[in-house]
Amino acid sequence: MTSTKTNLFLEIEQVIKKLNTQTISSERKETLQPLIDFIQSKVLSNKEIRINFICTHNSRRSHLSQIWAQTMANYFNIKNVFCYSGGTEETALFPMVAETLQNSGFQINTISKNENPVYSIKYAENEHPIIGFSKKLDDAFNPRSKFVAIMTCDSANEACPFVPGAEKRIPITFEDPKAFDNTPQQAEKYYERSVQIATEMFHIFSQIKS
Repeated sequence: MTSTKTNLFLEIEQVIKKLNTQTISSERKETLQPLIDFIQSKVLSNKEIRINFICTHNSRRSHLSQIWAQTMANYFNIKNVFCYSGGTEETALFPMVAETLQNSGFQINTISKNENPVYSIKYAENEHPIIGFSKKLDDAFNPRSKFVAIMTCDSANEACPFVPGAEKRIPITFEDPKAFDNTPQQAEKYYERSVQIATEMFHIFSQIKS
């Protein structure tokens, strides 16, 4: 395991220290293994690691995955990791996602307010913020080649059997917290999904050997 000298914001570190990878089933670990193998192969060949998390609307699960993956790469001091997200459609990053991340210690600023707001999402004092907004997977903001496509929802996985430019395509799907929008359980369910994704990204990057 790589050393964990980190400059993450303290509140995020505290969230990470409470994660329990024992909650990940053996079957689920098998689902995560292809991404571990992809990252490991890039590390061993000293190549940049580009990961594009793809969902239908690029509004919830793909952003949570992108942000936690980038954060865990920093936590485990794995260099040259660049995380992205995209959708088969462009909509908007759902505000509850930003609120959930903010409650976990991320510093979030709204750069642009419109139908598709643009957010600056910082996880560490001296790292570039992640720019969060909904975009199609082939948007100019995303890589055109030499990346792995992670399909984070079943509908995108089915609708997008081929991702142009991707070296590899791996389905790692999550249940959609959207089902609980505008219900009393909304905040709880978004936090639950965020913790699940954080835990699985922790497991993935903890397996990488330099």
